[in-house]
Amino acid sequence: MHKLILDIRRLTRSFTYALDGVNYALNHDQNLVIHFIAATFVIILSIIFDISAFEQGILGITILLVISAEMINSALEKMVDLITKEHHEEAKIAKDIAAGMVLITSLGAVVVGSLIFLPHILHYLYIAP
Repeated sequence: MHKLILDIRRLTRSFTYALDGVNYALNHDQNLVIHFIAATFVIILSIIFDISAFEQGILGITILLVISAEMINSALEKMVDLITKEHHEEAKIAKDIAAGMVLITSLGAVVVGSLIFLPHILHYLYIAP
């Protein structure tokens, strides 16, 4: 019978590799930086507008989806570039589909953010004057 043994060194290496990936992506992917800036802005606004914990959870999941999609897109683009430097229609299609995934998750995030923030903004505008 196989025993699961926690190997701290292996676990530490796994986290180090993951953090290296995040660091690389942040330093080489302009769009990911834009998503992190937008996420920071959304988090600040959620604090200013006193968004409920449930709504903050929804925003958090949405932010994670967009950032994850962008990182998957970046990894796929690097993998395609590794496989071929020549122009292949299939490579272009793979990259375009991955970029489309990011676009759709980003548009979804805008819809979710609008549904959450719009009532708070309208309430603020109605009460403030």
